[in-house]
Amino acid sequence: MAPSHQPHRGRPAAGGRQVMSRTVLAVALLATGLATAAPEAPPKAGPTPPFELPSTTVFSLKNGLKVTLVPYGAVPKTDVSLALRLGNADEAADQTGLADLLGKLLLQGTTKKSAVQVAEAAASLGGALEANVRVDETSLDIECLGDSTVDAIRLVAEVARTPAFPTAELARLRGDLLREVAIQRSQPQPLAEEVFFRAIYGNHPYGRVLPVAAEVERFNLEQAKKLWTRFAGADRAHLYVVGRFDPAAVRAAVEEAFGGWGKAKGVPRPKPAPKAGRRVLLLDRPDALQSTVRLGLPAIPPTSPDYIPLVVTDALLGGSFGSRITANIREKHGYTYSPRSVIGLHPGVGTWAEAADVTTKDTAASVREIVNEIERLRKEPPGDQELAGIRKYVAGTFVLRNSSRAGIVTQLRFVDLHGLPADWLRTFVQRVEAVTPADVTRITRKYLDPQRMTLVVVGDRKVVEDSLKQFGPVKVEAP
Repeated sequence: MAPSHQPHRGRPAAGGRQVMSRTVLAVALLATGLATAAPEAPPKAGPTPPFELPSTTVFSLKNGLKVTLVPYGAVPKTDVSLALRLGNADEAADQTGLADLLGKLLLQGTTKKSAVQVAEAAASLGGALEANVRVDETSLDIECLGDSTVDAIRLVAEVARTPAFPTAELARLRGDLLREVAIQRSQPQPLAEEVFFRAIYGNHPYGRVLPVAAEVERFNLEQAKKLWTRFAGADRAHLYVVGRFDPAAVRAAVEEAFGGWGKAKGVPRPKPAPKAGRRVLLLDRPDALQSTVRLGLPAIPPTSPDYIPLVVTDALLGGSFGSRITANIREKHGYTYSPRSVIGLHPGVGTWAEAADVTTKDTAASVREIVNEIERLRKEPPGDQELAGIRKYVAGTFVLRNSSRAGIVTQLRFVDLHGLPADWLRTFVQRVEAVTPADVTRITRKYLDPQRMTLVVVGDRKVVEDSLKQFGPVKVEAP
């Protein structure tokens, strides 16, 4: 059946010829007007507004729990997030992925509620409870109706303080994790990340990206409990509440729900020692139509005064759709569809890397063009107009990311995780707009030296190996 908006294909309606004549005349007159009218210049973009964090209340309980309350927005909803300094970075060498299993176990109930009852309790508050495990921290998160904020805080506290860790769920959750690992290890992007970060961080937890199936199969409940009791405690946690709520009632609820939570034992994390160096690492993926490329090196953390200039430089070089590397290997040469550069951060350390999936036959040519763009920026400062556009992009996306409750929580967690000053968010836009062309070239020369970069390629060895030798001796990685 033809869609209803299509014209009827039977006999023409009476007067149809006259209607068509008038339509042709109108289109002709319109075209004439458009042809003679001068094109209008687009309006100039105004200055990016500074990010203004709403007034916050920050306090700590006697047990060390830190709390940040941020009244925000007009919609009567609230985000509650309990961030704990516990993540994959706290796993033992033979337990990569244990924190991910722990995150699944946390949602399986408390000593008072079953998993179903926890889920139903969260739903009754207008949201769902999530356990999000990251490398450096884990968070329990819930979005709820504003008038349910107190109950949401109580629910988060119950899950954090009295998780059940039911034995009956272990086999199922471990099986889920094994399937996730199998999927990751079947994809070239996670494999490239694993090889790259292992080259940078060695056997530090930051260098152990993907779990090993044989190790996951040996995970048991006692290991998960030990990880939780060792690192989860009031002195290693920060509660964020952002949205519409009653501040007095929320503060009282926090003190009631978390006041009796004990401190964590904790152990210091091993100090990372990232290594730079010209290396070419190849992981064979027979008959692959594309090569997955990573080219990068250790970089600076956000505590460095050069971090904001690096963020702007990254956006200009490869970190935005309008970047130079994207224009080169996507638009000009058609080697790839969505290249990007990424600044990866952990407390005190970081990395910069360009990532791209390129056609196999163009692997070496793609790497050469990436290097050429880096070298060009090391030699010549960008033009004022090009840099002005990038500065507006960086500043504008920063403000947009902070225009929601979840965005504010994320930024506050970032500041606290990296130990940044209280005005870091408020002054971000001004510092971005202060970056000059000379700064960009200085940053590129100082921190982005291709001679110190590690090149990782996951692709068809028989096709790409010889062409990669121009970048240095090729080491073939074990799968």
